Amino acid sequence: MRVGVIGGGQLAWMMAEAARSLSVDLIVQTPEASDPAVAIATQTILAPIDDAAATAQLAAQCDVITFENEFINLEALTHLEKQGTRFCPRLSALAPLLDKYHQRCYLRDIGLPTPEFSTLEAADLLSARWLSYPTVLKVRRHGYDGQGTFILNSQADLEEILAQSAPHPWLVEEFVPFERELAMMAARGATGEIVTYPVVETQQEEQVCRRVLVTSDLAAVEEEVKAIAHTLLTQLDGIGIFGIELFLTREGKVLVNEIAPRTHNSGHYTLDACVTSQFEQHLRAVCGLPLGSPNLQTEAAVMVNLLGYEHSQSEYLEKRQRLSQIPNVHVHWYGKMESRPGRKLGHVTVLMNDKASRSQAIEIAQIIEAIWYGC
Repeated sequence: MRVGVIGGGQLAWMMAEAARSLSVDLIVQTPEASDPAVAIATQTILAPIDDAAATAQLAAQCDVITFENEFINLEALTHLEKQGTRFCPRLSALAPLLDKYHQRCYLRDIGLPTPEFSTLEAADLLSARWLSYPTVLKVRRHGYDGQGTFILNSQADLEEILAQSAPHPWLVEEFVPFERELAMMAARGATGEIVTYPVVETQQEEQVCRRVLVTSDLAAVEEEVKAIAHTLLTQLDGIGIFGIELFLTREGKVLVNEIAPRTHNSGHYTLDACVTSQFEQHLRAVCGLPLGSPNLQTEAAVMVNLLGYEHSQSEYLEKRQRLSQIPNVHVHWYGKMESRPGRKLGHVTVLMNDKASRSQAIEIAQIIEAIWYGC
């Protein structure tokens, strides 16, 4: 089976082991020869992700095409789909999710709980008297790892952001004073079978995921989040894996934050902690194979992103060696040659064989971060 992947970053790179075990050849379309997945791909087409001509070339060499991110030209891909190119997820499943305002409307229309929201042009925003602070402002397309998301505390904050940005419509959302941020990975196969992974807690700093805590103290909302996942994937008729991000409010209410129609940072722990990783699960769904078990193989786990904190060309071997000495640790290094603040360079997962508490998981995360950031 030949699977094309639009995007050649670490998400595509982490599919490699699963691809080998499933006898799948990965052919990648990505803009830079230094992108992580180039090292593991059977073949690479060096071209921008939204280059439709390159995707047509990719389609001619693959049985099916899937996605590492959402930075795509949907209109051009629709033309290819009409010519017989097979995409997973289907483009009809991607269409309501790419624009964040459209995604909010879709979630509301299928009955899923979301924060209150609206969309306005910049000029309308400045004159809107109904805005209350704090509020959340998001670009509707191409936001990633917190880029294009702003928490505004005053009219002055709003005016500053708009002055620095090109004019386009914005998504405006109520600020949710959440108790925790949650996530769940869920996959749907070609036959309509759906499997869900455990609900986990994600912890963000500056809108970027720093930690994922996999502990048993979220059992009270597990079934509710699972029901949300089943509704979403069934309504979308989506094939593949989806990342679902949520808020748990102080009153115990669950709200859907955002949907990623692909493998996701909040599911990286599955590489080491679950019977079937999110990457293998996605390839199974895309290739029409039976879905694997999403069950945990450990009592608890913590995943910590290794984020760039400086501009350098270092591979940080000494720090990685220190991290590898932590008991039950798995260090994943993405092979990126350049570090810059906030860039995802790798991640660390620690498996815990007892029913570790949330505080114990946070303590392990702090040990990892003290080694990595030197604080």
